[in-house]
Amino acid sequence: MAAFTVIDHQELGASTWAPSGTGTAASWSKTSIPSSYDHLLIVASIRSSKSADYDKVDLQMGNGSLDTGTNYSQTVLHTNSATPTSARLTSQDSIDYIYVSADSATANTFGTVKIWIPHYTSSNYKQAICTSTAENASAVDGEWFLRVAAGLWQSTSAVDAVGIKETGDDLMQYSTVTLYGITGA
Repeated sequence: MAAFTVIDHQELGASTWAPSGTGTAASWSKTSIPSSYDHLLIVASIRSSKSADYDKVDLQMGNGSLDTGTNYSQTVLHTNSATPTSARLTSQDSIDYIYVSADSATANTFGTVKIWIPHYTSSNYKQAICTSTAENASAVDGEWFLRVAAGLWQSTSAVDAVGIKETGDDLMQYSTVTLYGITGA
């Protein structure tokens, strides 16, 4: 039976996790992740300050610090209409285009993000399976988003740092991120 242990949980409040009590922040990260688990799972509820129906956040991994080099690739399936599309991205500085709700979406709704990082201490390149939704209580094409991505961090180092960053805008107050260590799965 799998055991889930909370390694870190942060809720973006008016005075916590936010610079100068603004209630917004550009990123979340956790360093010094113990190597005692089999897998990592990030579960987040995020809303962006961008004036749009949805926006994107990016995932970075690292050992000692977050890797910001062009060492990431991904294959994605996404849709915001009746016609899904796919793409392959290489030489990226993050696993990107993880979509979340933004400031023009239905009031007080947050996008959901789940990121599974299996075998994070192995000596192989590190995989990340990302699912995200930008909910907008709308059936109108272009006002919502669903995305599934298989990402790869091209490093054989153990992952001991992970981060989610907003690109150009901020994560809004009450966004939450929980990092789990999973054993026995």
